Amino acid sequence: MGIQFCKDGNFITIVIESVEETIEWQQKKKLVKVGKNSMAARKIQAWWRGTLVRRTLLHAALSAWIIQCWWRLMLARQLERKRRAALIAYAKKEWAVVKLQSLVRMWRIHWRYCQVLNAIYVIQCHWKCHTCQTCSLLRGHCVVTTTHLQFHIEVINP
Repeated sequence: MGIQFCKDGNFITIVIESVEETIEWQQKKKLVKVGKNSMAARKIQAWWRGTLVRRTLLHAALSAWIIQCWWRLMLARQLERKRRAALIAYAKKEWAVVKLQSLVRMWRIHWRYCQVLNAIYVIQCHWKCHTCQTCSLLRGHCVVTTTHLQFHIEVINP
């Protein structure tokens, strides 16, 4: 009997050479005469039957072990697939949140920019009307932050 193992532990080859030996033993058994040697023959037969039973049990145990190894491998692969799917779902949710946050920030900045533009248009309109009447200079400074919009305007008479 021979057993071979693969390096990754998933492949096992079992070779049992008991079939020919059993046939030869049965042929020899018929030739043995009953007498002095019958006790020795019975011991040999009992030993041989025990050997066959042990080989059969070993074969069954190794077969069960092979099935268990395969099943554990399948469970590990299934767990890895579930982990990968959970990671992908998490990454997609994170990407969606980041995208949404950037869109909200962009909208807020655009809204502030439109406020500044409207304020500039109002100032320009009033200034055009004012310059015609007084001929004075206007010096202005604008500061835009995330929460405030500040204008500093000076009217300078020459």
